[in-house]
Amino acid sequence: MEFSANQIAGLVGGSVEGDGNVTVSTFAKIEEGHPGAISFLANPKYTHYIYDTQSSIVLVNRTFEPEKPINATLIRVDDPYATVAQLLDMVSKLTQQHPCGVEQPSYIGNGVELSPDCYLGAFSYVAPGAKIGKGVKIYPQCYIGAGVVIGDGSVLYPGVKVYYGCKIGKNCILHSGVVVGADGFGFAPKDGSYAKIPQLGHVEIADDVEIGANTCVDRATMGCTRIGRGVKLDNLIQVAHNCEIGEHTVMASQAGVAGSTKVGAHCMVGGQVGFAGHIHIGDGVQIGAQSGVPHNVASGQRIMGYPAVPAGDFFRQSVNIKNLGELNRKVRQLESELERIKSEK
Repeated sequence: MEFSANQIAGLVGGSVEGDGNVTVSTFAKIEEGHPGAISFLANPKYTHYIYDTQSSIVLVNRTFEPEKPINATLIRVDDPYATVAQLLDMVSKLTQQHPCGVEQPSYIGNGVELSPDCYLGAFSYVAPGAKIGKGVKIYPQCYIGAGVVIGDGSVLYPGVKVYYGCKIGKNCILHSGVVVGADGFGFAPKDGSYAKIPQLGHVEIADDVEIGANTCVDRATMGCTRIGRGVKLDNLIQVAHNCEIGEHTVMASQAGVAGSTKVGAHCMVGGQVGFAGHIHIGDGVQIGAQSGVPHNVASGQRIMGYPAVPAGDFFRQSVNIKNLGELNRKVRQLESELERIKSEK
């Protein structure tokens, strides 16, 4: 499919600067641009590429002021990053496959509610009493446990496992290897070993959640582990039993949330962040990568480090650490000078 600059501008509410009839049929990063591709400029670090890019069209901010001539046609928009995401979504919906029906071999237990427009891939297992909503797509080799509820329009990619009694909302996406509802890590010391604590709760995932490959969300010991509406979890994340993740919070890869911790809404969590158990993180908190969070955090904080401290304090500490070698050298000089003075008396 080809679209002209004028057509694209009409779709996204942008204004064209250059040849409005130039057409594109693919996307490319601005530094890898080629004729027939559309790129975008959102990060100022990449501004220098716009003067040499071979892309036919580049999305830029309405306030962008070029310093020299640009060969590409520009489409000015309010937010280039959001606009390219919008275009990618439109193309994805136009080009993606829409499988439907039940492939064989697969297993559907007694009492399963399965909408006729659903897709169930080969070698999948749906246990008795499960309820699968309209338009749900369950790709091959998935396991859906007894009594599981999956809301309309959700997609489970190959190899997803959803244990018994868990609930998944509407329009969710679970990527390959996701495990929802495995036992929480609950063991009680007893006679020099550990006795397993039965995990009798479940997991509830609200609407519009996306969970990356090989991420695990454990079932509660009692009650519920909750993932709020619009949450986005990256690959390889661990959410332990009885945790709550507030709506529209995002977490990058390898984050780990220990049991019974509550993370607020609209938080941003960097990669490899670790949360201690039984703490509360307020709304709108931003946490830098590789931070360790051992205590409660008030809403609106920006923290980083181990243990995590306000971001400004962390950067000042980092500067001080860099200067420790020089400080140590000066202290030794002063000690030597003091010893010399003492010896002369």
